[in-house]
Amino acid sequence: MSAAPFIELRNISKYFAKVVANQDVSLEICKGEVLALLGENGAGKSTIMKVLYGLYKADEGQILLDGEQKVINSPKDAMQLGIAMIQQHFALVQAHTVTENIILGLVRGRFDLKHYEKIVADLAASHGFEIDPAAVVGDLPVGVQQKVEILKALYQNAQLLIMDEPTAVLTPQESAVLMNFVQQNTRAGKAVVFITHKLREVMEVADRIVVMRGGKVVGDLRKDETNEIELSKLMVGREIHERTYVEDAEYASQAVGLELQHVSIRDLKEDVFRIKDISFQVHKGEILGIAGVSGNGQDALCDAISGYRGLTQGKILLNGQEISAQPVRERIKLGIGYVPSDRHRYGLILPMKLTENMFLKRTFEDAWVKHGLIDQPRLDGYTAEKILAYDVKATGPDAVARSLSGGNQQKVILARSGPGQRSDRLRPADAWA
Repeated sequence: MSAAPFIELRNISKYFAKVVANQDVSLEICKGEVLALLGENGAGKSTIMKVLYGLYKADEGQILLDGEQKVINSPKDAMQLGIAMIQQHFALVQAHTVTENIILGLVRGRFDLKHYEKIVADLAASHGFEIDPAAVVGDLPVGVQQKVEILKALYQNAQLLIMDEPTAVLTPQESAVLMNFVQQNTRAGKAVVFITHKLREVMEVADRIVVMRGGKVVGDLRKDETNEIELSKLMVGREIHERTYVEDAEYASQAVGLELQHVSIRDLKEDVFRIKDISFQVHKGEILGIAGVSGNGQDALCDAISGYRGLTQGKILLNGQEISAQPVRERIKLGIGYVPSDRHRYGLILPMKLTENMFLKRTFEDAWVKHGLIDQPRLDGYTAEKILAYDVKATGPDAVARSLSGGNQQKVILARSGPGQRSDRLRPADAWA
């Protein structure tokens, strides 16, 4: 690792309306090291890196590259300085091929696509990636799509690669391949910033760890001088006690909350089963984890339980009551909440206010109606209480969903998906006036 930092962020602050996303953030990035940027959802990790990549413009502070101050107004400026970013939501054109995505914006006029396909094939092979350069991106598994994003950065000869929650959609095997690539990249003298909230990954791949909380840097440590307990305490701002686990056998005596009996969903258009003969029980007080590569039926299973897709066969029971034929509205009344996998596409309407997004789930409830119109003060009060209960960093119920960080957007969806409050407990959102 070089003695002098490759990139310095000095006293960077970024505000969204009245919300402080980053406050007086200073950190250094050196070539030949993996810098882990660690923190809870909404801690400001992605925001500070989006400032460095030119997606956001800092309201205060400076960016220095090799000791010289730089102005980065766009990703194009960042790429010209050797900075690339793989975002949590991939920036790929699904209808284009692998090669077309990699050279997009970098090649002008008429060109020989086969020539560039050969370049991409050689680049992929040199890093151990098995990718067809002529494949359409939309047809590729999510793990391969991430490799396409990495190849974009390699094609641009990026000296700094920013990876935002890169293992969120990967299997353990794919994650291991990614970690190996990260370490190879730094051995070649380049820098990697690894944004995550997973402590295991941090201890596996990082050389240095910067911990963020509430938009501020609260720790800058060498990996070999810290441990998961210390990092957890820095992340959440309080002592973390050793976890205790309940043995599975203890759940056997609890009542069954949810049961699926031989559930199948067949896609008639493509004549394939999205899920086939699924049976399981979830007891009260139990958390059931479902593992698998993205695209192997998890979304269809959630849609079946929530009522968004009808069953081809089988039964779904909630607290012993069959709900297989119940519409979505009735399942919501029965207490089923759904947090979708893609918050931008299915979870929120980004141009709408938080109040409006909260209203979307329960438009049918009488609690929100007064003299035939929406009872806005009551709805504002409900949203305000949810914002406080889930620690959503927002200016208030009138904040536009798009203005929130990704972590805070996820908190809004969780807040809306949780159990509702009795109407007699709701109060006007006078605290936000």
